[in-house]
Amino acid sequence: MTRMQKLLIHREIDKLRQHVLALSALVEASVHGAVKAVHERDPARARSVIDGDPEIDQAEVDLEEECLKILALHQPVAGDLRYIVAVLKINNDLERIGDLAVDVAERAEMIAARRPCEIPFDFDGMSVKVMSMLRKSRDALVEADAQLAYEVLGSDDEIDAINRGMYAMATRAMLERHDSIETLLLTVGISRSLERIPDHANNI
Repeated sequence: MTRMQKLLIHREIDKLRQHVLALSALVEASVHGAVKAVHERDPARARSVIDGDPEIDQAEVDLEEECLKILALHQPVAGDLRYIVAVLKINNDLERIGDLAVDVAERAEMIAARRPCEIPFDFDGMSVKVMSMLRKSRDALVEADAQLAYEVLGSDDEIDAINRGMYAMATRAMLERHDSIETLLLTVGISRSLERIPDHANNI
């Protein structure tokens, strides 16, 4: 590979890195908006997350096309090739996180239309940990920071523990509050969706 070819491919990879950052920012904003919609019982915020999903889907398609274009035109090798293949896989994980944010937002919209009911698990603690994992996974990729990646991999157990405890608390709450069963079931769905986001952060 000539010096000019190396220069061109590094320029393309820098652009790719910026596209990954842009998609990550969209996804993080979507998760944050969905969490806020639950916390504030805000149907307008929930609807904004749902309506913003096509933008994430299109960004995912654009990023994949960019990766394939680089592979076809520049035939990268070694570290450059590994990075592009990793971005292709990460791209899919980011899109799935966006889908999970929509799942949370849809339930938030339904909860907002019902009588207020206390969420029977540590929703705030769970959402803070999920957002932290998501940010760290992005930073680990962009900064090629292996130590930060290990921190992400070590954080999943805490979120799993909150999710497991949620089932017992939700079941007890349903026995005590028969008039809130539908709302409580929606919160169970929210916990499940939030718990799945770290799985994708681990993949990243």
